Amino acid sequence: MDRFIRNLRMNGGTGKTSYSFDSSVQERAIYVTKPLIEDAALDVFSKFYACSATLSPSEMMGKSIGIADLGCSSGPNTLLVISYLLNIIYNKCREFDSASPEIVMFLNDLPGNDFNTLFKHLEGFTDELKRTKGDGFGPCFAAGMPGTFYGRLVPRDTLHFVHSSYSLQWLSQVPLGIESCSKGNIYISKSSPPSITEAYFKQFKSDFRSFLTCRSEELVKGGKMVVTLLGRRNADPTSIECCYFWELLALAINDMVSEGMIEEEKLMSFNLPQYMPSNEEVKNEIQCEGSFMINQLEAKFTNIVMSLTKV
Repeated sequence: MDRFIRNLRMNGGTGKTSYSFDSSVQERAIYVTKPLIEDAALDVFSKFYACSATLSPSEMMGKSIGIADLGCSSGPNTLLVISYLLNIIYNKCREFDSASPEIVMFLNDLPGNDFNTLFKHLEGFTDELKRTKGDGFGPCFAAGMPGTFYGRLVPRDTLHFVHSSYSLQWLSQVPLGIESCSKGNIYISKSSPPSITEAYFKQFKSDFRSFLTCRSEELVKGGKMVVTLLGRRNADPTSIECCYFWELLALAINDMVSEGMIEEEKLMSFNLPQYMPSNEEVKNEIQCEGSFMINQLEAKFTNIVMSLTKV
């Protein structure tokens, strides 16, 4: 992973230019996918409690549920999803009249992420959890997990539920060998040679396959994963819905180069580590990797939303 990717992160802090303050688009995406998240979580946690129905309270307290948010960034959106999951676990405890298992929450992003701001949000979140659920629920443990989700993050068979939103369109690295072909662009464009598009697609396939393989090792059998990422609705990777914004940005940067505000060498060496796949490309990689059953996979505008079960 090169230096640029290691340092890639959303703006930290809580000011007006921070991700924490300005992430309403991502928040709306989570609200749209809430029914899918809750359906998947209800299924996996119902099975957990059904299998644990004969356990004594002390044995139940020795059990644990692992949940993870991958690409969590530093704003309150992460805890919005976690709250959905904890509500379902809490309701299942009451439904089965069962002691609560221990709950481990893994919050993951790249090392440059503003984990300090995230942990500040977490403090108030846990206080509210105790107030609304009582001391008998949990205990809940939260852990920040810095690192790329294109590699392993937690021990085998640790997780029951994984969530990721607006993260998997980011690649582990800029595709190799495209610098000399970019011609002032910073991403795929209508003027890009086929080799550029092929390099981006090849990098996406490699990264997405790694993501699936790593999660299959970390999830328990029957564990669930709900993922939302930016994608496209048609087969053309140079379509306006995924490239137009970056083409405009490239034009603006080229103007800055012509005015001497940015060195031309810097523009020629800069390319975005992003790929917006189609539904079919995502589906093919899931089926080829083979660790997950597709429960739902659909395109909603420029979002691809999927619910998967580890087989």
